[in-house]
Amino acid sequence: MRRFFRHPVRLVPFGFLATILLGTALLMLPWATSEHRYTPFVTALFTATSAVSVTGMAVVDTPNYWNEFGLAMITVLTQVGGIGIVTGATLVILVVARRLGLRNRLLVQAETQEFGFGDVRRLLMRIAATSLICEAVIAAILTVRLAVSYDYPLGRALWHGVFHAVQGFNNGGFALYTDNLVGFSTDAWVTLPLAIGAIIGGLGFPALFEAVREWRQPARWAVGTKLTVWGSLVLLLVGFLALLVVEWGNPRTLGQLGWPDKLLAAFTQDAFIRTGGFNVLDTTSLGEETYPTLVALMFIGGGSASTAGGIKVATFFLLAFVIWAELRGEPDVTIGHRRVATASQRQAITVALISVALVVAGTVGLIVMTEGVPFYAALFEVTSAFSTTGLSVGVAPMLPESGQLALIALMYIGRVGPLTLGSAIALNTRRRLYRYPEEQPIVG
Repeated sequence: MRRFFRHPVRLVPFGFLATILLGTALLMLPWATSEHRYTPFVTALFTATSAVSVTGMAVVDTPNYWNEFGLAMITVLTQVGGIGIVTGATLVILVVARRLGLRNRLLVQAETQEFGFGDVRRLLMRIAATSLICEAVIAAILTVRLAVSYDYPLGRALWHGVFHAVQGFNNGGFALYTDNLVGFSTDAWVTLPLAIGAIIGGLGFPALFEAVREWRQPARWAVGTKLTVWGSLVLLLVGFLALLVVEWGNPRTLGQLGWPDKLLAAFTQDAFIRTGGFNVLDTTSLGEETYPTLVALMFIGGGSASTAGGIKVATFFLLAFVIWAELRGEPDVTIGHRRVATASQRQAITVALISVALVVAGTVGLIVMTEGVPFYAALFEVTSAFSTTGLSVGVAPMLPESGQLALIALMYIGRVGPLTLGSAIALNTRRRLYRYPEEQPIVG
């Protein structure tokens, strides 16, 4: 047992599990609900897991079921989950880098120019400070807007601003309104700060810090930063155009808005699809042809070491470069005049295939456990849970306990699974003193 916990990154899943169980116990207490009654265990566990995994999926009406204490607990759990996973992911990077040889460590340090091996405390302080500053700015904008334009009392406006700022930056997705943010779909002062916060939080601090530091010379960015930043921009554009084209004439979504509001709603909803979990459009009213795009974007998720889930943007685009190199018959996979290590390619394939298997198994299991759930709805719900996005088509509250437990497991695995899997692969990498003869089996 002591040998298993020799690497601190292996404590991350257990730390998250302990936080979830503590949050479950607190949310079960009668003074956490508006009606002062005990919350069923599965409901409390689902909510705590959703908050710690910064998913935002709910099986009860969040603003009406929970009182101020319960909502405060959800806020704290979301903040701990957001900061905690980022810290854990950063430690993974540092621990894995320490295991590299001196030559490779120097290459890593030259590539990133950010993660020194003796300044962990300073780095973590930068992460915490950046998170709190972003949340404070978003909260201030929302507070002023709600107090001035919606006549909220200052105390209520401040509470709503802080709650949604924490949810937005940490990609949580819980909201203090029954319709989430649908009522603010045309208010740029409310939705845009949250969308920008979700985008920043979803980039990941390794990519964010380097992009800010070297913003004048993007050619000098590390491969991971290039994949994350440019890949995120591509996905934002694709999602934005897809929503506009498909939903433009839908009278239940964009069709009822003027063209400036259509652009705003499409952009903000697009920003929330991969990471944030808020919805400014009624997801149950979207056209069925929209769901495949949403499922794909949710599955990809955000940047590595970020508050977002999914297989990660860098993983997806690295696989795209692998496929492109194979189609062209190239011996190496190159990105920005850099050759990508074979180990990184194998890790990306492993994470992607295991993630696909989990989503497929979860979808089939949900359909088997619940009669009458359409395939697209089950796939949407399972992908949203695994990618910790939190968008829902209304299936989760109607599921039996077995179905809700399945989503709970997917949220937990989706949050700590890729991190644990990636660190386990890297930490278990070993060099053999011999190699077997090579053979090429027929593929295809």
